[in-house]
Amino acid sequence: MEAVLFVAPGPVEISQLAATLEVSPQEVEASLELLAERYSAQGLSLQRHRNRIQLTSSPKYASDIERFLELETTARLTKAALEVLAVIAYQQPTTRPQIDDVRGVNSDTVLHTLLRYGLIEEVGRSDAPGRPILYSTTPDFLHYFGLRSMEDLPPLDPDVALDLTGASSVISKTEPDDE
Repeated sequence: MEAVLFVAPGPVEISQLAATLEVSPQEVEASLELLAERYSAQGLSLQRHRNRIQLTSSPKYASDIERFLELETTARLTKAALEVLAVIAYQQPTTRPQIDDVRGVNSDTVLHTLLRYGLIEEVGRSDAPGRPILYSTTPDFLHYFGLRSMEDLPPLDPDVALDLTGASSVISKTEPDDE
């Protein structure tokens, strides 16, 4: 399993691993738990996104790897991009009108930027009028923020929850230039 994950060009579905290795999905999960435990003391990490798994370098070594590969420091996201990512991460899948409602401003430009960076993806269409596009985060989102899975996101404070019903929003716009 480790060799397959190593050569995989991206995240692999658990069912695909099971079929490839001719074992049950439960055996794959058990092996993944053992690998994750072993990697916790090494420079590797298993990253989960939905029902997919990927072998990655440990986020704690990102600066060393960037220096070794002579890469630029990771791009910085604007406040607007972070706001949109937060709404999507905690409410996914979600639509642009829902995001706009929370933020109080149009999010088209930010969504296009996040799509271009590969941090979000289109995952379907809502049944709401106009059938708006549904957005979710990607494995690159997890990698960018050094998360192993969506469960690693910090819990939302109930007093600061995102309200997508249209009643009110806790995220406030404080800067005039919200792409």
